[in-house]
Amino acid sequence: MKWNAIIGFAGLVMAAGVQAQSSVTMFGMMDAGVTFVSNQGGKATAKFDDGVYIPNFFGLQGIEDIGGGTHVVFKLEDQFEVQNGSIISGQGLFGQYAYVGLENDRLGSIRLGEQYDFMPEALLFTGTDSVINGGGFYNYRNGPFDKLDIPDNATGALSWDRMNGVPIDNAVKYTSPVFAGGFTVGAMYGFGNVAGSFSSNSAYSFGLTWRSTSLSGGAAYTSQKYADTDAGDAQVRIVNWGAGVRYVFSEFGINGLFTTVKNEFNGAGIYEGQLGMTWQPTPFWQLCMDYMYMKGNDELNNNHAHQLTATINYQLSKKTGVYAEAAWQRTNSGATAQINGVFVPSGSPSQAIARIGMHTMF
Repeated sequence: MKWNAIIGFAGLVMAAGVQAQSSVTMFGMMDAGVTFVSNQGGKATAKFDDGVYIPNFFGLQGIEDIGGGTHVVFKLEDQFEVQNGSIISGQGLFGQYAYVGLENDRLGSIRLGEQYDFMPEALLFTGTDSVINGGGFYNYRNGPFDKLDIPDNATGALSWDRMNGVPIDNAVKYTSPVFAGGFTVGAMYGFGNVAGSFSSNSAYSFGLTWRSTSLSGGAAYTSQKYADTDAGDAQVRIVNWGAGVRYVFSEFGINGLFTTVKNEFNGAGIYEGQLGMTWQPTPFWQLCMDYMYMKGNDELNNNHAHQLTATINYQLSKKTGVYAEAAWQRTNSGATAQINGVFVPSGSPSQAIARIGMHTMF
């Protein structure tokens, strides 16, 4: 970020009048239902599961108008489990977002604190990933890729392209204003806060997005270092990049996405390509269908997987809906399928799920 942008922010803040208008909003979303898994460790099972169609979030966000087109903003958000009310494993209070910052109509925004990188912001939030159109948590990327070995990852490859939102601590993030044509650009840096080693545990990310009436999309790059205790506290760098596009016409929408991951410590890498479609014939009904192909490199035994997902949703109101979802994954011979969110892999190259549930927002 250029120094003149910072100076501009500071000048606008000092020039702002003493009168300020502010608001604080409480918000959240919840999802719960029952899932049938065809093969989990070699056995079929049915289970209560939550945070699938949408995540279970609770948060507070605020904005204060300090004049001159400048606003002070903050956000605090955590993720919890409906089944028992606890914060999800491995996270503290407000483990998704905890930032404060400034936004200006002409200069863009700068935010300080824990926040997502640009992989979800440029690709998921612009609709290029079928997850946000109806596929949900089961449609994030996973498969026979446990040797990818991302540190602090439940399966080594759970949601490996960060599209589920992986918060970065100690982050400074700048996002430009919206330029002509609906474009924005951004950059962020996450400080590792390791004494004597500036780059240890650090992260950086860059993003480009565009939005118009019918067309949206983006591109993003993120690199994060982890201190891996299983590797003698060695610094393990995980690199992701991707690009996607979505086009909406009448009641139909189509989207395409390409994402990658590389573990630079062990050389393991994966790429995936995705095509999705939505059909919303009325304001109440929506059908989402998606095909995804994932391919690992030599370090992952060249394993690959195909996945089909379909969801039908009926809105009871503007904020509440009920849905049914099905997903099927097939891997190469000798590998075991693992749909995202099913934390025990299949005992064979195929795995299927069926689910009914409901979701609401407030």
